[in-house]
Amino acid sequence: MGFSKEEISDKANYCLGCKVKMCRKGCPLENDITQFIAYIKEEKYEEAYHTLCETTVLSPICGRICPHKSQCEGSCVRGIKGESVSIGNLEAYVGDLAIENGYQIPKFSEEKKNKKVAVIGGGPAGLTAAANLARHGYDVTIYEKYDKLGGILRHGIPEFRLGKDILDKQIEKILELGIKVKSGVALGKDYSLEDLEKKYDAILLAFGANISSKMGILGEDLQGVYGGNELLEKNTHPDYTNKKVAVIGGGNVAMDTSRTIKRLGAKEVTVIYRRAEKQMPAEKKEIEDAKEEGINFLFQTNLVKVMGKEKVEKIECIKTELVKKEGETREVPVDVVGSNFELPMDYVVMAVGSKVEEKIVNLLELELTSRGNIKIDENYMTSKKKIFAAGDLSGTKATVAWASRSGREASNAIMQYLEN
Repeated sequence: MGFSKEEISDKANYCLGCKVKMCRKGCPLENDITQFIAYIKEEKYEEAYHTLCETTVLSPICGRICPHKSQCEGSCVRGIKGESVSIGNLEAYVGDLAIENGYQIPKFSEEKKNKKVAVIGGGPAGLTAAANLARHGYDVTIYEKYDKLGGILRHGIPEFRLGKDILDKQIEKILELGIKVKSGVALGKDYSLEDLEKKYDAILLAFGANISSKMGILGEDLQGVYGGNELLEKNTHPDYTNKKVAVIGGGNVAMDTSRTIKRLGAKEVTVIYRRAEKQMPAEKKEIEDAKEEGINFLFQTNLVKVMGKEKVEKIECIKTELVKKEGETREVPVDVVGSNFELPMDYVVMAVGSKVEEKIVNLLELELTSRGNIKIDENYMTSKKKIFAAGDLSGTKATVAWASRSGREASNAIMQYLEN
């Protein structure tokens, strides 16, 4: 992270070591933040790492990319009257030290269980679940469609936010727990769910939901309209040189795609979001970084249609006003009649949400929710016995920490199922 030992010491000593750990309550993974920082104060870095390992196996990653200001740091007591403790920086520092010094992820049990579990998908949910199961002695195999594990960490988060060298080294550390990997194999092509059901005692579906949602507007099928998730995942971009690009949405995918596109030479990148800036789900730091990098923002603006003969030539937008409606927990955007305007545009990128790939869902023959996610019960089990689901696939909040927590909780449920 580029901090000296003295700087890290100063950041750690700024922590009050509260008895009531509000920061821990703000962390989706419930990391024992005050305890790992207490160890940093004493320069007991391996103990600090092992404290983090009680709840997470992704510390150098989460320390870099989590939306800390809306999670742990946002709940920090010091933040009430001043700056919050730099929890993310401290977590990343300890995670990096673990990689450099070879600290091991401790096992919870040395006893080998005679049970086999397949985890489909090597993203944050799958990696966390596989690690938790392996740490308890289960025989775990991850099935991954790409050559390398990482999921959204590798194919959804740009290099400028998460270096792939850090990711590779942390995955290697996780695999040292004895996890087997079958990479370059796709569900429905190289193997089926039925194949796995014959070989394994339990199966966890954790392959994410990375198909960009559409708005259902006119012109959405023109050449030059892309999905933000697909651009980040496949990293196959058109030539943006001297082009104008509109990115629709207000989450981290919108920030990552807009910043990536700007770096690839676009003349002008404009993020269009139908609500106010304060309502953007993207991390505040990511929004500020995007602004500093020259990204334009149009708030309280909605895309009406994309125009052009065969490819994108311009877009029509409309201004919105925020109205508090009965039964709604927050103000909703309502179009301002007559406020339509047009903008010349070369490309449009949709970053308004994501969904599970329909073809794969149909292959699974599992019950779905009204939103198209795989339906799970309170124990993460799907409508088929011994098949579980976690992460975006099951509708988990779309952050790495929440996906990771989902994987951890699902793996706990699998262990409970296997031992009953």
